[in-house]
Amino acid sequence: MTALVALSLLVPIVAGTALALANVAERRRAAAVVAVGAALASLVLLAVVLARTGRGRTVVWWGDWPPRGRVVGIDFAIDGLGAGLALYVMVLALPALLMAGYAIRASAQLFYGVCLVFVAAMVGYCLTGDLFDLFVFFELMSVAAYVLVGYEVRQRAPLEGALTFAITNGVGSILLLFGIALLYGKTGALNLAQIGRALHEVGPSGLVYVAFALVATGLLVKAAVVPFHFWTADAYGVAPTPVLILLAGVFSELGLYGFARVFWTVFEPALAAHHDAVRAIFVVLGVATGLLGAALALAQHHLRRMLAFVVVSQIGLFLVGIALLSADGLAGTAIFVVGDGFAKAALFICVGVVQHRYDAIEERTLHGRARALRPLAVVYLIAALTVADLPPFGTFLGKALVEDAALSAPGWAWVPAVMALISALAAGALLRAGLRVFGGVGEPAPRDERFAPREEDAARSDEADVAVGVPAAIAAVLVLAALVWGLVPGLAQAVTDAAARFIDPAGYAAAVLGGGVGASTPAVPAVRGPGVTAYLYAAATLAGAAAVAALGVAGRRLPAAAARAVDAVRALHSGHAGDYVAWTAGGAAALAGLFALTLR
Repeated sequence: MTALVALSLLVPIVAGTALALANVAERRRAAAVVAVGAALASLVLLAVVLARTGRGRTVVWWGDWPPRGRVVGIDFAIDGLGAGLALYVMVLALPALLMAGYAIRASAQLFYGVCLVFVAAMVGYCLTGDLFDLFVFFELMSVAAYVLVGYEVRQRAPLEGALTFAITNGVGSILLLFGIALLYGKTGALNLAQIGRALHEVGPSGLVYVAFALVATGLLVKAAVVPFHFWTADAYGVAPTPVLILLAGVFSELGLYGFARVFWTVFEPALAAHHDAVRAIFVVLGVATGLLGAALALAQHHLRRMLAFVVVSQIGLFLVGIALLSADGLAGTAIFVVGDGFAKAALFICVGVVQHRYDAIEERTLHGRARALRPLAVVYLIAALTVADLPPFGTFLGKALVEDAALSAPGWAWVPAVMALISALAAGALLRAGLRVFGGVGEPAPRDERFAPREEDAARSDEADVAVGVPAAIAAVLVLAALVWGLVPGLAQAVTDAAARFIDPAGYAAAVLGGGVGASTPAVPAVRGPGVTAYLYAAATLAGAAAVAALGVAGRRLPAAAARAVDAVRALHSGHAGDYVAWTAGGAAALAGLFALTLR
């Protein structure tokens, strides 16, 4: 098992390093073969790791340094959710690398090399059981992401977007490191299980609350949760299309995964008596993120920025599922993430093809110009409907589990209705744009000078002019994967079993500190198929999305007061890194204050 896990990281890292060193050769096809081969090899290795982990938990100690009283070595604590997420990363890496073969022409081998390091860091992040090791992988994937977002170095806009991305996420990293330092000073440990056991013994305190706030902020910045989301539109608006497949499909979701992992292993043992307060804080934060992201998506006519805010809105829904603090809520989120990630990746490919075929990205400029791209339009439509909770497929199944978790939690029965509203607004924005761009339906979008791309942004990029066929086929496969995902027999029960083990800190600590596979058997809720309520919410979401799109293409405007409020929020997205840093610092302070007031 140790060799399998090690090779799943080493194969892409070694291949990426070799490609970067051989960059002077500029052999694009050979580089593509090496990169895709490395990703496939890692994918197979991770599939074997997931299969061998099964319904248990496997602990790998690097250097053969198992704990003897205290933890000295570094471990990978592998369970179903962590290994499944790592496998999903590699599944998404394949279409990203295939798209790069058709879309990237400048220093292609260097691009492949950095991309392989990027996905390898994400895999390590999913599997590690050491808090500082988690930070190291966190930083490695962040640095690789900054390079990939600003890859088109001959233009100003990608450099500005990458700089804003780097500065904002760098502040999050610093806050995360401060939180780790506080925990190390309190417990003398960096292993997740050992920190959790030590905090359980000493109990909650002001230092624990501050550390929780700092660690949560650092991870929520990566996840693009409000008010830490400002970097997303600037980065997504300029990144190459292959990079967007990974950014939209899994990058921000990893921030939420890290938050869930650290909460359940480190802080939950000390905060077990405060579940109601933690649930209230993060469910409300998730709802606010979803509503703001969906509203801003509707307000955008720059297609990439619109999709960026759709990503933010979905992150809010994922946070709600995690924050319900139940196995079925977490399982629903895991299923939801995969189906939604495939659909969002397909949407970014569709938009990228349109942008580079017609040399434009604004709805107004593209109005009706993509009528000839009928196959691409079909893929875009299905992907948009998937975001709108199209039953009985992947996003529907995951969302139904989250809704059931909310309905079974006292006081949170209103959450499914708000989730339906968020999905309807986000999908309505996607459908409105699709009707205008692919069908020429209704009134052209209003001109928006403040958020229209500058001349250098709209010009052709370093991405090659790709034929429609191959990208459309890749997008179609991704959409098909999103649809089929929810139809896998026994998926809901299997993921719920894995989620029950994930939220069992005692079992995690026993497995890690005992040096082997955990023997605890947590209670697993029985999973029923989606009921009538889930289908009713899905029908309401689809109807709402259609209504929002119809009103949009008809040129209906918001009431004056609502329009002013939306414009004021949009104005906060200034593109200035200093403003975003201020919001990050303010959000961290507010989160610490909430913990101080409620976690008593």
